[in-house]
Amino acid sequence: MLFKGSGVALVTPFKNGKIDFEKLGEIIEYHIKEGTDAFIVCGTTGEASTMTDEEQIETIKFVIDKTNKRIPVIAGTGSNNTAHSIHLSQKAEELGADGLLVITPYYNKSTQKGLISHFNAIADAVNIPIIVYNVPGRTGVNIKPSTLAQIATHKNIVAVKEASGDISQVAEMARVCPDGFGIYSGNDDMILPLLSLGGCGVISVVANICPKDTHDLVYKYFEGDIEGSRKLQLDMKPLIDSLFIEVNPIPVKTAMNLLGFDMGELRLPLVDMEDCNLSVLKKELTNYGFKL
Repeated sequence: MLFKGSGVALVTPFKNGKIDFEKLGEIIEYHIKEGTDAFIVCGTTGEASTMTDEEQIETIKFVIDKTNKRIPVIAGTGSNNTAHSIHLSQKAEELGADGLLVITPYYNKSTQKGLISHFNAIADAVNIPIIVYNVPGRTGVNIKPSTLAQIATHKNIVAVKEASGDISQVAEMARVCPDGFGIYSGNDDMILPLLSLGGCGVISVVANICPKDTHDLVYKYFEGDIEGSRKLQLDMKPLIDSLFIEVNPIPVKTAMNLLGFDMGELRLPLVDMEDCNLSVLKKELTNYGFKL
């Protein structure tokens, strides 16, 4: 597997319409100091869908170079255009990415047969590990466990980020996929349940503001402190809920700005939070112990 523990789905800082690499460098150092186990760059939380190819490639390169092999860097290179995803995946490999996060095709969607062909085509085009990203709430297509079992036979496809929210589906994926195939939680409120089915960690939004607690939640479970892990999961749940009160990454980027990380603006079509939701977010940040 690419990593065990907490991989943070990195927020991308923007300033005056451009990527703020100075702030990105600061946040990388913060996460390494706080125990984050891997970086996932240019995913949904990083607003990659509003980046140009040049911006995406430059951001991936920056994170790889700045991290300098201290922890794994996984590049988001998914697209609903297989050829475009291959292009981005090959560029990320050239830049030294440790692995790739590849989402299911969205909008044009795909049949289950098409999913197998899509992921195999990308995996055939590179020589680094791939995490398949299943998030039907965003893409409108779900990878069935039987389909994932077929995809998982490819030597370069090593894990899934599973964000369906269906714990029964997770159990079936764990049952039918090959030994050693990694399952990462894509839902911050379901980390512990997924670990109990053999999961190896999380690709996390809340880790942007709670890196140590998210890492500890996973590793307490691995070390046998189930009660400690459970307490962290339940203590974090109201905060996690507030981070998804509007579409991700609006709340988490707002939270980081409230906490002084200066992540800058959102890119359209994402906009500032509604006042009523902002009040909820501030309340839960305070309840968790943050000082605003």
